[in-house]
Amino acid sequence: LGLVWYRDTFQYLVHGIALIGREGNTPQNASVTSKKRDVLVSAAPTVMALYRRSAAFQSVFHAVKHVCLKQNCAVRICSYSTVIDQNEKTFDKILIANRGEIACRVIKTCKKMGIKTVAVHSDADASAVHVKMADEAVCVGPALTSKSYLNMDAIMDAIKLTGAQAVHPGYGFLSENKEFARRLALEKVTFIGPDTHAIQAMGDKIESKLIAKAAKVNTIPGFDGVVKDPEEAVKIAGEIGYPVMIKASAGGGGKGMRIAWNDEETREGFRFSSQEAASSFGDDRLLIEKFIDNPRHIEIQVLADKHGNALWLNERECSIQRRNQKVVEEAPSTYLDPETRRAMGEQAVSLAKAVKYSSAGTVEFLVDSQKNFYFLEMNTRLQASGGDVELEEFVEKPVERDEERGDVCSSRFFEDQSSCRVLDHLKGSDRTCRKASEKSIALHCRISIHPSVRPSVHPSIHPSNVEHPITECITGLDLVQQMIRIAKGYKLLHQQTDIPINGWAIESRVYAEDPYKSFGLPSIGRLSQYQEPLDLVNVSALVSVRVDSGIQEGSDISIYYDPMISKLVTYGKSREEALKKMEEALDNYVIRGVTHNISLLREIIVHPRFVSGDISTKFLPEVYPDGFKGHILTAGEKRELLAAAAALHTAAQLRSQRFLGDLRVSSVPVESRVLELCVELDKDVHILAISHSGNKFTVEIDGEKVEVSGEWNLASALLPVTINGQDRTLQCLLRTASGDITLQYLGTSFKLRVLSKLAASLSKHMPEKLPEDTSSILRSPMPGSVVAVAVKAGDTVAEGQEICVIEAMKMQNSMTAAKTAKVKSVHCKAGDTVGEGDLLVELE
Repeated sequence: LGLVWYRDTFQYLVHGIALIGREGNTPQNASVTSKKRDVLVSAAPTVMALYRRSAAFQSVFHAVKHVCLKQNCAVRICSYSTVIDQNEKTFDKILIANRGEIACRVIKTCKKMGIKTVAVHSDADASAVHVKMADEAVCVGPALTSKSYLNMDAIMDAIKLTGAQAVHPGYGFLSENKEFARRLALEKVTFIGPDTHAIQAMGDKIESKLIAKAAKVNTIPGFDGVVKDPEEAVKIAGEIGYPVMIKASAGGGGKGMRIAWNDEETREGFRFSSQEAASSFGDDRLLIEKFIDNPRHIEIQVLADKHGNALWLNERECSIQRRNQKVVEEAPSTYLDPETRRAMGEQAVSLAKAVKYSSAGTVEFLVDSQKNFYFLEMNTRLQASGGDVELEEFVEKPVERDEERGDVCSSRFFEDQSSCRVLDHLKGSDRTCRKASEKSIALHCRISIHPSVRPSVHPSIHPSNVEHPITECITGLDLVQQMIRIAKGYKLLHQQTDIPINGWAIESRVYAEDPYKSFGLPSIGRLSQYQEPLDLVNVSALVSVRVDSGIQEGSDISIYYDPMISKLVTYGKSREEALKKMEEALDNYVIRGVTHNISLLREIIVHPRFVSGDISTKFLPEVYPDGFKGHILTAGEKRELLAAAAALHTAAQLRSQRFLGDLRVSSVPVESRVLELCVELDKDVHILAISHSGNKFTVEIDGEKVEVSGEWNLASALLPVTINGQDRTLQCLLRTASGDITLQYLGTSFKLRVLSKLAASLSKHMPEKLPEDTSSILRSPMPGSVVAVAVKAGDTVAEGQEICVIEAMKMQNSMTAAKTAKVKSVHCKAGDTVGEGDLLVELE
C-alpha cells in the first residue's frame, strides 16, 4: 500500500488518522519526522474516505495494522482503533434508561456516532452529570428507584415525549427486564440489548444453568430447582455437601447470596438471602449449589449479532472481592494459559449461541486450582467498567434495584480535562419544561443544548460488565458502538482472529465506603473537593489513566444509589507498567467530603500476593484476617512520614512569618536555624531537629537524617515531595493551628501532631476525652434503613445475639450484641432511616 515505510510511522497513521480526519489535529510523535508528518496530514482525508466506503480496504487496513503493530498497538489508548463510519445509518435519537456513569458512557459514544441522546433522571439527579451531557432530559420520578428508574410507565412516556427510536438500558435497573423489552417492541422502539428470550433464559439462574448444561458448558454441581423453605435448604445442602452457596435465582451484585458451612448457617442464610432477593429483585426464589472453595472468578466478554455470529473478547480477572462484589479487576488474567482461555471463550460463545444472544454480554466462570472452570452466570447487559459483577455487582434483574453497580461513568480517557467538565456546557443552553402525561411524573424537563457547547468526549467502552473498560483497553473495541450496530441489525465487523490482547489493564473501583468496616461499608456526603488523576498520562511510554465517573465536585453520594465514585483504569504495555501507574494514580486522586476506599485499593495492588498473581476470591479475608487496618509503616516509612509532617509544619510557619515578602522577625537568619519539634504519631512522641535551605528541609530523627524537598504549595490538594531522592505524592487532609496534621501517605490517612517542645510540654496538662464504652451501646456502622428490630426494652440478650437488621444499598447487615446484658432502651424501629453513628440500642 505504500503506507508502511516504518513501523512507527504506520502506527502513528493508524491511530492518528481519525483525529486528523475529523478534527484537523496532528498528534505529536517524536519518532515521526516533519516530512512524514506532512505526508500523513495530506494523506489522511483520502485514507479516511477509502476506509469509510470500501469494505475491502477496511479488511486490508486492519490486517496490515495487526501485522505491523503487534507489540506497539497500545497507542490506541488515546483513541479507539475502531473508526466509526458516519455513513452507516443507525438511530437518530436514543434514550438512556439509566443514570450516572453508564449513562454518561453511552452518551459519549452516541455523540461520536452523531446520535442525539435523551437522559432520564429522578428528582435527586436533576443536576447530575448525565443530565447535563444529554441533548434532552426528562424527569421520571422521585429519588426512590422503584418510582423513577424502575418506573416503566414514566420511562415509556419519556420515550413518546421525546420521539426516541431506541433505548439503551445500561446495566441494572430495567436492563434485564423482559417486560420492559416487550413493551418497547409493541411501541416499535428498539431495545439495545438481547431479545426477551435471552433475557429470560440468562436472567434466571436456574434456567440458565439448565441451558448451559445442554450447551455442554461446564457447570457447578448443585440443586437445579427452587428451594422452598429453610428445612428443605438444609436437606439439599446435606446432599450436596458443605460448603454450599445460597443465592437468589434472579440475583446479582452479591445481593441475596450467602455461604453456609453448616445447617444453622444454611437456615440463617436462607432467611437473609430470600429477604434481600425480594427487596432487590422482587423475586425471593433461591437455589443452592456447591461452593467451590478458594476459586478464581474469571469472566469472558462476548459479542454476538442477529446473524448468528459471536466472538469472545478475552477474559477479565475479577477475583479480588468483598462481600461477593469486585474491588480490583484486570485484563488479561495472569492465571490463564492460551488453551484454557480458548476453551472458556468457546464455551461462552456456545452458550450465547444456544440462547440466540445478540448484543454484548458477559459469561462468568469460577476457576479452581487445577484450572477447571465452571459456569457461574451470564449477564445480559452492558456493564460498566470492569468486567461483570463481582460475583455480580450489578443486578441481573431490574426489579427494585437501588442502582446498578457502577453507574458512574463520565468516562474520561485521555482527554483534556476541560472537555469533560460539564458545568459550563449549559451556558447558553435552551431549557423548556413540558408537562408530563398523567401516567407519568409531574414534570418532564427537556433540555436542548447548542452544539457549540456540547461536551467533546471520546468513548470509554462498557462491555456487558462493570469491568468492560479494561476489555476495551486490550482490544480497542468500543462495546457501546458495537451494541448499537447490532441492535440496528448490522453484522459484526470482526472475526475471532481479529481480537488481540494488547498490553495490560488494571481497574480499581473507587467507592464512597469505609474500608476499615468489613472492607467497605457505605458512606454518604457531598464531594467538597474532587480531582481525578488525569494528568498522569504518558503517551510516549504508552501508559495511560482512565477515569469513568458520573460525578463532579459538588455531587452528592446519597443513600438512594450505589456508592461508587468511579472506575479508575490504568493501562500499560506490561502488567508492571499498569500496576505502577495505578499506584501513582491512587496517590494523586483527590476525594474530599466522603470516606473512600483508596487506602484499601492501594494496599491491594502493592501486596506481594497480588503482584505475583497469587489470588483468589478469598484474598481479602486471607490477607487481612482481622480486617483492614490501613498501611502498616516500616521503620523507614515512619521516618519519611514524620519528616514530611515536620517539613510541612515548618513550611507553614515560615510562610506565616512573611508579610509582603519581608520577614517579621529577622534577628537570626532563618536558614541557619535548627528547630526542635515534637511529632506525635500513634501516641508515640518523636523529637526531631529540622533545618532548611530554600525548599529543602533536613530532618534528623533518632540519629537518621531525612532530606525532604518540594514546592510546598499549601493551597494545593496534592503535595508532591522528594524524600531521600524518592518521589512521593502526599495529600494534606487537615492542618490546624493547634498542630494537628492529617496526611495521606501511601494511600492511608495518618493523624499526627506537630508541636514545639514548649507546646508539647504544656499539652501534657490538657485533659483527654474518655472513649465511649461501645460494649453497652449499639450504633449504626453505616447510613441506611432499619429493616427489623428483634428486641425491646427489658429483654435479656446474649453475646452475639441479633438485635436489629440494617439495610444499606440493598445489602442487609445483622447488628449483634457485644455482651450479655439487659436491654435498657431501643432508639429505632423498623422503617427508620439512620445515619452512620446513630444510636440504635442501649444495654445496661
